[in-house]
Formats: sequence, C-alpha cells, structure tokens
Amino acid sequence: MRIWRLFCCVSVMGLVASTGLAKDADPATRPTTKATSKPAPKPRVETDAATPAAGGAGNERAFLERAKDKEIQIVFLGDSITDFWMNRGRKKVWDEYYKKFDAADFGVSGEHTEHTLGHLKAGIVDGLSPKVVVIMIGTTNNIGHSSEEKPEWAAADVKKIVEVVHEKLPETKVLLLGVFPRNGKTSRERQAVTAINAIISKLDDGKKTRYLDLTPKFVDEEGNIPKEIMPDGLHPNEKGYQIWAESMQPLLDEMIK
Repeated sequence: MRIWRLFCCVSVMGLVASTGLAKDADPATRPTTKATSKPAPKPRVETDAATPAAGGAGNERAFLERAKDKEIQIVFLGDSITDFWMNRGRKKVWDEYYKKFDAADFGVSGEHTEHTLGHLKAGIVDGLSPKVVVIMIGTTNNIGHSSEEKPEWAAADVKKIVEVVHEKLPETKVLLLGVFPRNGKTSRERQAVTAINAIISKLDDGKKTRYLDLTPKFVDEEGNIPKEIMPDGLHPNEKGYQIWAESMQPLLDEMIK
C-alpha cells in the first residue's frame, strides 16, 4: 500500500510538471501577460487655463435654473472654497450675511479657471443684474493639481474672468478676492499664491473692480495657518468662513450701495 501511494504521488507530480503548472516551471514555458498602464496626463500649457471648458455639467444646469431669479444682488464665483459655503455648517454664516441679498453661490468643487470661463460662456449670469460679483479662483485646481502651471498663467486667467464678467454685466461691480493662503508658508503652493495675488491686486481700479486680500486674517504672526481655521491648510471651516464674511462685509457694503 505504501509503495502504491508513493507511486501515485510521483505520478501526480510528474503530471503537474509536464503541464507547466508547477511553481518551479521554466519561466520560458509560463504564459506571459503584457503590463498595461494608463496614459500619462497631458501637461498643462498656458492656453489650457484661459480657454473656456466644460465642467460640472450638473452644477451648470443648477446655476442656469438659479439664474432665473432676477432679484439676485450678489453672485459668488469660485472653486470648492466658494462651493463649501453651502455645507458643513457654513450655510448658517451664509444665511446670516448674504440671504438678505438673495445671493447666488456659483462655486464648483474642483473648478479650474477655464471651467469658470466655460460656465460664464454658457450663460449662468446672462440676464442678471447683480450689484456685485465676488470672485475667488485659481488655487487648488490650477497651481495645486499641476506643477506645470505658472502663477502668471493663473493670474492672467483670473484677469480674463474679471473681464468677461464686466462684458456680460457692465453695470455690476467685481469684488476680486486674493487667493486664500494654503499649506506651509515656504511651500510651493503658498509661494505661487503670493505670486498670483501680487499680479491680480493690480486689477483694482478703485471703481468697478476692487481687490481684497484676506491673507492676514487667515495666518498667525509667523505666517502659519492655524488648524482651528483651516484644518487641512486649504479649506476654511465654519470659523474660517465667519472670518471671511466679517472681513469682507465692510467693502461689500460699500460696493453694494
């Protein structure tokens, strides 16, 4: 019986080896598979951020529906930082400061400058006559998501957004906010934000376009962003939005008269 079992084991091992299923089979006899990889994303170039592009189709449809309200006095344009007015406890701050103006939040999480231009081209402000459009765009999704993007590109695109708003709404004033500080004070992103703001600050003409930099409100004396204001070093929490609203209100009151 033992001899028979030994014979069976040897036979099975031989069969496995002969069919190429043994672990130590010759690599040359094993089936090969080609490694697949996703194509590398196309590097951003200067024209990318200045060419109107589709984005946030669902948001855009909602904006077009919201724009049927012709009593809107303030419009906010921007990315996730603007979009987040509507959630995570910040809405009560929004209601306290902007509900009386029937304000419209047209911010989109993940928005690049070209997407904002695309929404404007699609007509989200057409037919409106707000007193003020608040713009804050150009951070995470431009300089944060692409190391190729230069601050001057984003700044030029912010300028274009301001120009398009004035073209579509010639009687409306623009309150242009400096890009909020982000990450560590010596980080690439913080340096890029500083460079963008240095350029777009020059768009303030004292009349139709006003510029406001809230950086001093969001950093401590050493230039660091307190976590109790921006836990992730980018998006303000409810306390941060309260600071935003309080700090912006004096100039907004002046512009909305």
